[in-house]
Amino acid sequence: MTTEVAPGSVGAWVLAARPATLTAAFAPVAVGTACAWRVGGFRWDAALAALIGAFLIQIGTNFANDMFDFQKGADTEARLGPTRAAQAGLLTLRQLRWGIIVTFALALGTGSYLTWVAGPAVVVIGLASIAAGLAYTGGPFPLAYNGLGDVFVMAFFGFVAVCGTAFVQALHVPEIAWAASIPIGALATAILVVNNVRDFEGDARAGKTTLVVRFGREGGVREYALLLTVAFATPIVLFLIGWTSVWVCLPLLTLPWAVRLFHSVVRDRGVALNQTLAATAKLLSVFGVLFAVGIVP
Repeated sequence: MTTEVAPGSVGAWVLAARPATLTAAFAPVAVGTACAWRVGGFRWDAALAALIGAFLIQIGTNFANDMFDFQKGADTEARLGPTRAAQAGLLTLRQLRWGIIVTFALALGTGSYLTWVAGPAVVVIGLASIAAGLAYTGGPFPLAYNGLGDVFVMAFFGFVAVCGTAFVQALHVPEIAWAASIPIGALATAILVVNNVRDFEGDARAGKTTLVVRFGREGGVREYALLLTVAFATPIVLFLIGWTSVWVCLPLLTLPWAVRLFHSVVRDRGVALNQTLAATAKLLSVFGVLFAVGIVP
């Protein structure tokens, strides 16, 4: 048990919310908003509601992951990653269950406003996102335990989040939003890959068949490289085909950083990858902001 955080305290809830992962919710909203701005559809109220809703769904999903992973034996005292609330005895399963209910209920409240703004399609997006958040590690066929976690992250943190954010503002999905979803989803998936590369031995013992468990550590390293390549190639392609100005290539400023992170994934093992995971999340945030700025002109 961690000595810095008291059981049941605000600090325990903050830890369970995993603030470092919220860049995966922020970046898609920033890019989706830029896409809406580019086609003249920006609405600050819808953008803010989309951001709040994305944060709430991400936090609720994190609570669910904490609870389900502990129940399934994936989080034990041998855990290499950051402290998890249930495993460390900081929050009970009952507390986490209520946290999930309250957080997703608040997300539905935000979704109600967006439904008023953009129509009933938002209901489908919101309910699908919540269902996927619960199914990620829970239910009879948990996605993360069956090698589908990467697909889930690419789909929901890329296409659903970026295109959904653009839709609730512009009331349609601009063509550029589909393309802009690709690098954001790829970098969000890269965060998961670092996590899975770090934990693949423990995941294998717990029966958590991630893609890294299925194809080996080297497969995870290659997947990370592919995701980075796709992310950094997309802005170049958007410029070359004439969809945007050269400003869309601003994210290339972060390429040396990405190369250093790749070398870390290749070289480092165990707890050393915790910093790489956090840095990949920061890379997503900075890349997303620069990409959004580059899309607007």
